[in-house]
Amino acid sequence: MNENITKRNEKLAQKVIKGLESRNMCGYYAATKEEAKELALKLIPEGGSVTMGGAMSAHEIGLVDAVKKGNYRFIDRNDYEDPREAYLQAYDVDAFLSSTNAITEDGILVNIDGTANRVSAIAYGPKKVIMIVSMNKVCDDVDGAMKRARNVAAPINAQRFVKTTPCAKTGSCMNCKSPETICCQFLITRYSRFPERIHVILVNDVLGF
Repeated sequence: MNENITKRNEKLAQKVIKGLESRNMCGYYAATKEEAKELALKLIPEGGSVTMGGAMSAHEIGLVDAVKKGNYRFIDRNDYEDPREAYLQAYDVDAFLSSTNAITEDGILVNIDGTANRVSAIAYGPKKVIMIVSMNKVCDDVDGAMKRARNVAAPINAQRFVKTTPCAKTGSCMNCKSPETICCQFLITRYSRFPERIHVILVNDVLGF
């Protein structure tokens, strides 16, 4: 990472962390992927149950592999013929791994989901939600965060899952009602009623979508 970008990210991360703390959420800054992984692992209790949404960022820092190899009970939805069984177990796990489609400078999380298993687990259920969030996902405000979620994250995910939605073809949101739309549920998390439940690890890198 360019030294000037790193300096900017360090300063911006502190602003985001203060915003998160004011909203009853925990924020951290990791200078590297490895540091982010180690921070996340410290938040998961030894022998605890863990599952996740479709967080590419957690894969990219090596967190998912570390959990699978460690002393944890990992619930992998790919192991189930009906993924709904795994989705329902997520509401009672010790740690739910995720990212966010966007985050504002003052600590508001913005997420879009198709099935809603991810946003529902972020909203309620798991004892801890651990988010791996790269600094490129930080936006000025909720309007900017929503635009990023709809015009960056959603089209890329639609393409990744080989959907036939308009955004998969154009690369930007068309506000569609396609049967395959992945923009079914919008979650704006502006405050956590439960202290030390949501943990956001900001990473000095470009991760996920």
